[in-house]
Amino acid sequence: MNREILRIAIPNIISNVTVPLMGIASTFIASRACGGDGTLAIGALSIGVTIFNFIYWNCSFIRMGTSGLTAQAFGAGDHKEYTLMLWRAIIVALGVGVVAFMLQYPIGELSLWFMDTGNSETNQMIADYFYTRIWAVPAGIMLFAFNGWLTGMQNAVVPMIVAILVNLLHIGCSYLFSIAGTMGLEGIALASVVAQWTGVAVMVAIIYFGYRKRIVRVSMREVVKMSAMRRFFSINGDIIIRTFCLVAVYTFFTKASADTGDANILAVNTILLQLFTLFSYMNDGFAYAAEALTGRFIGARDEVSLRRCIKLCLVWCFAVSFIFIGAYIGWWRDIFMLLVEPGQGDSATLLSVAERYIGWIIAIPLAAAMPFVMDGIMVGATRSRIMRNSMIWSSVAFFVILYGLSWLIGNNALWLAFTMYMFLRGVFQYFMSDRLRDIYREAGER
Repeated sequence: MNREILRIAIPNIISNVTVPLMGIASTFIASRACGGDGTLAIGALSIGVTIFNFIYWNCSFIRMGTSGLTAQAFGAGDHKEYTLMLWRAIIVALGVGVVAFMLQYPIGELSLWFMDTGNSETNQMIADYFYTRIWAVPAGIMLFAFNGWLTGMQNAVVPMIVAILVNLLHIGCSYLFSIAGTMGLEGIALASVVAQWTGVAVMVAIIYFGYRKRIVRVSMREVVKMSAMRRFFSINGDIIIRTFCLVAVYTFFTKASADTGDANILAVNTILLQLFTLFSYMNDGFAYAAEALTGRFIGARDEVSLRRCIKLCLVWCFAVSFIFIGAYIGWWRDIFMLLVEPGQGDSATLLSVAERYIGWIIAIPLAAAMPFVMDGIMVGATRSRIMRNSMIWSSVAFFVILYGLSWLIGNNALWLAFTMYMFLRGVFQYFMSDRLRDIYREAGER
């Protein structure tokens, strides 16, 4: 069972690590691609990437909704059902991608208005970046569908390979278009278009040649069958609400940091949140393993394996948490300074401010160990309503603590709210599933 967990977790951890590396490379290229406007280019790139992260984050329901249903069909050995899930995921992803592309002007103008920097040159860079990269959105959403389906099919290696390929191609094309060429920030956006559409082409080829003997012939009428599509959209609707709450918490975390009026606190909170993100990259891998294996064992009606899988996934996540706690206790200053960007502020001052709040970053890995695995379990068991409700109540707790205590304990209220938000997500899901008994019962049904 440990081998099965690591077989899925490790490739996903590697895929996660490639994301910040690509971001670092893009920032490096942007700073050198626009001549004397390097600082403006970095700022414009950061805002442009934020806009697309918002779009993609809100489309992640396609991956999560596809993964659990596919894993259950895989566990049951139902070739027809997981074939239908592949086509449903493709149709939904293509539809959402095309709609997003067709609405690019209102989405773009609203985003540019909301993210207005007050500098016309920077605003123009953001606009050029947005209206170039928007061509990649249908491909990016399609990759969500393929990744969800492959995860459900217990294959984490192909998504890892494609993620590495896409990110390396993005870096290479960014250099070619922006530095070797003369496209500036638009070159980085065009690189994303080339890389993501290439990723889609590679995914299609791998699925066709690797799975054609396991994919059966189905009719379009079966693919769009009303009852099946209703269940698919019901699950995805719950995940959309869950994602909206997630985005709201992270958005207000940044807003509350800025509202302190202290640039040092804003910078420190941003860097400390990156430390939490480093931890989340690791535990996300085990969340993927939990969702793939939970769905598989429920589909196979294998309660014994399901119990072992969940128990060991939790053990792995808590083990990772203790490793990070130890690393942060012993070397947080060194890690912190690696994340301080030039020009972000006086390093000694930032360290002094961070020392007042580092305790929260040491505590969060323990508080956040359980919710990652619980998310994976609920995705695999298609308990989207529990995910939705637990996220709603956890988000309510975040805002109550933040605005109820910020006047009393200042920035500590923000970190207390965020820590409790993470902790309560896992606790609520555990008790809303009758301490996981509902999940075990489903696997035990014959």
